[in-house]
Amino acid sequence: MSLRAPDFDSPAFRTALGRFATGVTIVTTLHPDTGKPVGLTVSSFNSVSLNPPLVLWSLTQDSSNIRAFEQAERYIIHVLAADQLDLARRFSKGTIEERFAGANYETNAYGLPKLANECCAAWFECYSRNRYHEGDHMILIGEVERCGHTHSLPLVYHAGSFDLTPQAIINKV
Repeated sequence: MSLRAPDFDSPAFRTALGRFATGVTIVTTLHPDTGKPVGLTVSSFNSVSLNPPLVLWSLTQDSSNIRAFEQAERYIIHVLAADQLDLARRFSKGTIEERFAGANYETNAYGLPKLANECCAAWFECYSRNRYHEGDHMILIGEVERCGHTHSLPLVYHAGSFDLTPQAIINKV
């Protein structure tokens, strides 16, 4: 059996994918050349396995941060809370300096930038286990070494835009 050619274009595919609501994360590491913090907003995050504890996320091949994550031994995935829309937007554009300016973060045992625990819905400190280049993205599999969570509701990305979780909307009514 052979693969059939798609019967849709890229915009139609993106629109269909947008119907699946995802959480919003910020992934951080250190640049291998400069040792400076690197971070970006990512909505392509999923669990892979409980034993061993594995998660995955993906990064577009044309990202200015791809070299940092191709070479990073470790990174931290921060699941943003519903009230962190401004932080999600800040880490989605601008220079690295602008992204971290005023951000409430410290460094973990490996010196990686970690957003303050109380700021996020959850966080995962990961060892970079595997990387795969597929299509126009790099898929990263991380083995979780440390994790934690708060009781904050998560920020959601849906139909090409940030959104509040349904519970957050109900609480505002």
